[in-house]
Amino acid sequence: MNERDKTTLKRIRTGSFERRLSLTRSSLLAGTRYMAQSASSLLLLRARRAEHRRAALGEQARFLVEELGKLKGSVVKIGQMLALYGEHFLPDEVTTALHSLEDRTVALEWPVIRRELERELGRARLAELDIDPVPIGAASLGQVHLARPRTGGPAVCLKVQYPGVADSIDADIDAVVGLLQLGRMVAATDEFRAWLEEVRAMLHREVDYTLEAAKTTAFRARLRRDPRFVVPEVIERWSSAHVLATSFEQGYGVASADVEALAQERRNEIGRAFLELFLREIFEWKELQTDPNFGNYRIRPASTARGRDRLVLLDFGAVQEYPDAFLDPLRRMIVGAYRGDIEAVRRGALELRFIRPEYPEQVQRSFAEVCAGVIEPLVCRPGNVPEGALNAAGQYRWRHSDLPSRIASRAAKAAFSPYFRVPPQEFVFLNRKLIGVYTFIAVLDAEFNGADILEKYL
Repeated sequence: MNERDKTTLKRIRTGSFERRLSLTRSSLLAGTRYMAQSASSLLLLRARRAEHRRAALGEQARFLVEELGKLKGSVVKIGQMLALYGEHFLPDEVTTALHSLEDRTVALEWPVIRRELERELGRARLAELDIDPVPIGAASLGQVHLARPRTGGPAVCLKVQYPGVADSIDADIDAVVGLLQLGRMVAATDEFRAWLEEVRAMLHREVDYTLEAAKTTAFRARLRRDPRFVVPEVIERWSSAHVLATSFEQGYGVASADVEALAQERRNEIGRAFLELFLREIFEWKELQTDPNFGNYRIRPASTARGRDRLVLLDFGAVQEYPDAFLDPLRRMIVGAYRGDIEAVRRGALELRFIRPEYPEQVQRSFAEVCAGVIEPLVCRPGNVPEGALNAAGQYRWRHSDLPSRIASRAAKAAFSPYFRVPPQEFVFLNRKLIGVYTFIAVLDAEFNGADILEKYL
């Protein structure tokens, strides 16, 4: 096998029969391995039994990932989403193993992609472009190629969906979940089924390139007068149901050396812009780009001393709309947390079904206090922030605040932990995006207080 064979695929298996056959084989093997390991654990002392079962579950999960990784396509995307959003339903051993799927994106060979482009655009339109056969990016559902119009003009990005993945989503979700259940890795609770339907809807949105084109155009229009942001332009001439053509927008990744070398003040401004974008999505537009993958964002440093650094926003395939019935109590929780009104936070949590009225008063208050702590960078009151989280000028140090681990530790020790239930599925995606925003700003190593940004929306 040559090097090219190791890094590209000739096709993705999307035929329902062959995928079902492969997944059935995986299911049988997974079930057999689990039962054998469970039986052996009965012979151990009680003290070692739990440890043995955790190890067995970890091995079971790694085996599952190996099988899913062989199929590619929507199966891999489903596994990635389970890893990203499934912490409330899946054991840690399973989500840890599933996270390794993020490194298993392999591109399809150029002849396969070319045939798909020809089928979608037709030979005449395809002949208008000079396309680089080596992709500039590959994911589980498609890959991106750089092209240039033969008549001249700026470069174009062609996002090409893998053939057959859109039609296989529902069957693949059912097969993967069945595999998890057979392997005793997830319980089919009402909360899990509701969340799974939300994942199903999100996946269908991600393969709907017509919808993604519309969302990209909408965000571009919203931000067209804001010099801090760049949103690609959709080019209808070379777009279709399974091909999305946009302008090519250059920029660096947030963790790149070029961004790290920017002055502190410039990184602060980029972080402020990213935080404000998140708040505008929630408070103004009522829809959120819920994929926190850093690959969806680029930073374009200013080319002149008087210029402005800009954030390039690249992917709008996972935009989720939120109803007022969810956003209104969420806003009240945020306002209450900002004002130090724990009672308002508690009432919002009740309305959103995070906690129940029959819980003891101390449990409800404990939950509200932990929720209020999440917006620490947006409050920064004296005595409310650990000393190490502020710099000499009193600005919040996002990287050094250790907020996520402090919140997690506090939640684990709080009075509500034995009462914890799975939050509404809308919050699962919102929470993951919030963590992504905080992490992005922390990687920037920005230092600023977010109170004045939040106040605009209160």
